[in-house]
Amino acid sequence: MFLARKEMRYAKLRYSLIIGIMLLVSYVVFLLSGLATGLAHEFDQGIVNWQADEVILASDANQSLNASQLTQGDLTRVSAKEKAALGIFSGAIKKGQTQEDINLFATTDKAFVLPKVTSGKTFASKNEIIISQNLADAGYQIGDQVTIGKYEEPLTITGIFPTTYYLVSPVVYTSLETFTSLKYGNQSFDTAADELVNAIVVKGAATLDNQSAGETLEALKTADFIEAIPGYAAQNLTLNGMIYFLFVIVAAVVGIFMYVITMQKAPIFGVMKAQGISNGFIAKSIVAQSFLVGVIGVALAILLALGTSLILPDAMPFLVVPQQWGLYSGILLVVAIVGGLFSIRTVTKVDPITAIGG
Repeated sequence: MFLARKEMRYAKLRYSLIIGIMLLVSYVVFLLSGLATGLAHEFDQGIVNWQADEVILASDANQSLNASQLTQGDLTRVSAKEKAALGIFSGAIKKGQTQEDINLFATTDKAFVLPKVTSGKTFASKNEIIISQNLADAGYQIGDQVTIGKYEEPLTITGIFPTTYYLVSPVVYTSLETFTSLKYGNQSFDTAADELVNAIVVKGAATLDNQSAGETLEALKTADFIEAIPGYAAQNLTLNGMIYFLFVIVAAVVGIFMYVITMQKAPIFGVMKAQGISNGFIAKSIVAQSFLVGVIGVALAILLALGTSLILPDAMPFLVVPQQWGLYSGILLVVAIVGGLFSIRTVTKVDPITAIGG
């Protein structure tokens, strides 16, 4: 390590170039990671916040929440530790000339999936809703009268819960009664049990009764349900694929630079070998240099990425997951060292007499 540090101080410009490239590539890795995680978070946050184990859908819905159609009566066909009927409606919330795209979830006021309000109170009667903080930040407040979709009756905001997204849109919660009028208008149902919902969300393992009359039920683990969200898996695979490809670039760039530097130092290595210094000692020096290049480049990239996250516009989702960044930092260090290992064979092949004579 002493030899590695001394040589890096001596050839500052040369190693600064390597560190600069390591910094830039690592910076892109952390930026892509933050953007990919942030975008995925805005896709699935509403579902993750349910803290549910399984989601029950109609089997012919192709694992799609919006395409699934069950009845409130189907709740009796599901046995689980906790369960809740859930409806979803996608549309726009309007107040005066202001409108925002939202995803509305409907359930009972005692359901475990319902978020805790941070101000105001939860809905207690028909045509009352609670909104996420990101809608409040857009100008919607407790007591406001709003409309959603083509539903003409005014809806009253009674409470606000923490910022929540689903499919990159803010989330609203309301009662099943309001949901039925909002989504199905004047369509009549014989009883409340016949009113339509989209899913049943449960805690614990669910036991399904598919012998009774009604839609055939299908239970999905929450993780599998999230993966089935249209575009979710493809989006993550694309962004993560770019990150993994950058790891290969790091190994190639560090390897090429270290190889060129090693070839330039062949006469010096020849002198060192003639003095009795082993190949192992020289190899350790090269690995140490690769490690130092990686540590400095990655550390600076993390600081730069964190600084960038502070100035990104609110419309650009960015989320830092320390464990993930720690993992990527470790991978970047490993691939930097692997890049340095490419030069060790060149060192072992240096002949002291030829190198000195050349």
